[in-house]
Amino acid sequence: MKISVISLCLAFLLFSGGSARAGDGTSAAKDPAESSSTLITKSWQAHGSGDVEATFKYTGRCIELYSAEALKQQGSLKGMPSNKDEIQAVAVLNDVATAYFIQAESYMRQGKNDEAKKLFKTIIEKYPFAQAWDQRGWYWKIAQASEQSVKKIETGSIEIEEKKKVSQLPTVIELYDPGKEDVVDYEKYGEFTKTGTAEYKYIVKDQEGLSAAVGEGIYPNTTSIRWDPAYKKAQKEKRLEGSHWDYVHSPDLEAAFLKWATAPEPQGVKLFYLGLILEKSGLYKHALKCYYAIVVHFPGTYGWTYWHTPWYVGQAAIAKIKHILRNNPSLGYKLVGADIKILNGFDNDVSNDMAVTTPGKFVKTSSLDKVKGRLSDGRAPAVKKRLGCGKVHLVQYEDDGWQLIVEGKPYVIRAVTYAPTKIGQSPDEGTLGNWMEEDFNANGKIDGPYDAFVDKNRNNIRDANEPAVGDFKLMKDMGINTIRLYHHPKTINKELMRAMYKDYGIRVIVGDFLGKYAIGSGASWYPGTDYNDEEHKKKMMETVLGMVKEFKDEPYVLFWLLGNENVYGFACNADKEPEAFFKFANEVAGRIKEIDPEHPVAICSGDVLFLDKYGKNAPDVDIFGTNAYRGDYGFGFLWRQVKEETGKPAFITEYGCPAFSLGFSVEEAEKAQAEYHRGTWEDIEENMAFHEGEGNAIGGVIFEWLDEWWKAYEPSMHDTKGLFTGPFPDGFMHEEWLGICGQGDGKNSPFLRELRPAYFMYKKKWNR
Repeated sequence: MKISVISLCLAFLLFSGGSARAGDGTSAAKDPAESSSTLITKSWQAHGSGDVEATFKYTGRCIELYSAEALKQQGSLKGMPSNKDEIQAVAVLNDVATAYFIQAESYMRQGKNDEAKKLFKTIIEKYPFAQAWDQRGWYWKIAQASEQSVKKIETGSIEIEEKKKVSQLPTVIELYDPGKEDVVDYEKYGEFTKTGTAEYKYIVKDQEGLSAAVGEGIYPNTTSIRWDPAYKKAQKEKRLEGSHWDYVHSPDLEAAFLKWATAPEPQGVKLFYLGLILEKSGLYKHALKCYYAIVVHFPGTYGWTYWHTPWYVGQAAIAKIKHILRNNPSLGYKLVGADIKILNGFDNDVSNDMAVTTPGKFVKTSSLDKVKGRLSDGRAPAVKKRLGCGKVHLVQYEDDGWQLIVEGKPYVIRAVTYAPTKIGQSPDEGTLGNWMEEDFNANGKIDGPYDAFVDKNRNNIRDANEPAVGDFKLMKDMGINTIRLYHHPKTINKELMRAMYKDYGIRVIVGDFLGKYAIGSGASWYPGTDYNDEEHKKKMMETVLGMVKEFKDEPYVLFWLLGNENVYGFACNADKEPEAFFKFANEVAGRIKEIDPEHPVAICSGDVLFLDKYGKNAPDVDIFGTNAYRGDYGFGFLWRQVKEETGKPAFITEYGCPAFSLGFSVEEAEKAQAEYHRGTWEDIEENMAFHEGEGNAIGGVIFEWLDEWWKAYEPSMHDTKGLFTGPFPDGFMHEEWLGICGQGDGKNSPFLRELRPAYFMYKKKWNR
């Protein structure tokens, strides 16, 4: 999901081609060099480099050739296109509106605000359904962005008004019918058939008895909710109006529960959101019944993420159950033996998916006598396999658990993405500097690493009792032992990294983008790196091997990392040719090991997309790494899937949560961020060797250390708008708030640090 910040260092990489590609309107211009998409690519490149003349040349040509077709496509629409195919079907509309937008942005950069406002209003009036593709990974509405830009011109701010908290509403749910059983004995009311197969089914034989056992809102008890006095009262008070989706994050939990219990969604999806709402209210037993009803009745249910990738609800439900029980041991149960395996589930085609289901059962914890870290005969597991023979290598034990070994000792990756960007800098405008070289106060020290100070009272002033301490010291104190860096396009300061390792014990995962964002391959952004192109592969191989030769003897190197969620396909074709990509990655890994046997090789993928193809085609890549943002309960079946498909150790190359949420106070939002991080790290920990999970987790990389204000395009403003939906406290990703440290009001950037609760949560966990 998230694009690592170092990958966004150059404006031409970010904005070379801001719109959809399919059907790019070559009817008006037979020359491919003048297709609407090509002209927009050139327009963004010119704008990013500050070439005003070229910017207007290319945008003007796009408008000249395609404005008639764009108006025709706009007229054919009755509403905003809602999915990728619909958006791409009106690519000419998108490109022409983007051309006007680029012109307006150029005028703003020149201080010609009247001219800019005129063009923004043209977009709003003529092209309201146009959308553009952002290379960060989402579509954005051009008219909406234009409205924000007009507001900025007129008021100096583009902040969206926050939804105010609703006062005097219930904060808890009082169930009218909680059910007769806290843990439902399904065998009393029906029969499990063909357990452990794709033909699994639970056959209800006593629906009345089961309905009474589960209670209101839980399948098959779908009608008693309408007899709940609270339901009738909420209807009378008009608290149930509008879409049920608007209630997912409502502070009125009672109304949210009642609304979702009667929502027109598939039962599995409905039950999952009911479970979320019940969790918020602290009704964990009823939430557990919701989630388990999914496993029993609807294990193959799927939904769709914002990115239009499948979301398997049954697997998420099992993960939620385990999360609740892990965090509430007083409930006294564990879910044992539950498993849902989705056959053919590692792509975006759900038509051939099959759910192989074993529902498992709830068992009282007092009856569990398993001792982790020991075999059945009481012995500690012995090493059965080694990957690598250098000072950094991997070992696998008899019980299949994995550990990373560094200089003879087990090493858990407690890492963070570190890129302390000065407020006002932006790759969009070509102003992003190299933090490893910046010394804005001219004292001979690199700013973030050595001159950062903690604003203890958050008054945005450096008080006398707030000395410069530096990020490296703050990270060491927190327990961080690793950061993740790429060797391009910015230069790594070797002396700085050596000092970081020598003085603070922090190592570096050194990465190469392996053609992502067209870096290293010599390809243009569009169509991007082609993993079947021999010339592209040759250049990438040279770049990677050059990295290894340059850094292999540096004492701070932990291991090598290839790519950055290449399978999502931005500026490369790994999404269309995953086997070609993984085969090439495997070839690269083999060549790396010829040069450097001292360090393992990992890959950075995108969640578990095409995991099966990775498992079959990349045996020489030692570690599976992936960027994953799934929610506060952790990563669900990811560990199990990696274990089954690859047999390799795994780590999370990016995970995180915003410290801002609409409708939350600062304290509430930061607490929610900390709890999200707590849940994700505890899931990583639970799946390490000698713990109760799969045993193949070796750590994770927090995204990120410090808020970056440029992510929503206004680098001097800390934007609070949600850029896309996701599993976060208010349902939105606020990309400018992902830091576990903040920069206050920005006036003391790049030096000021506000340490958030997430920092102290990790400090406690990582130093015990």
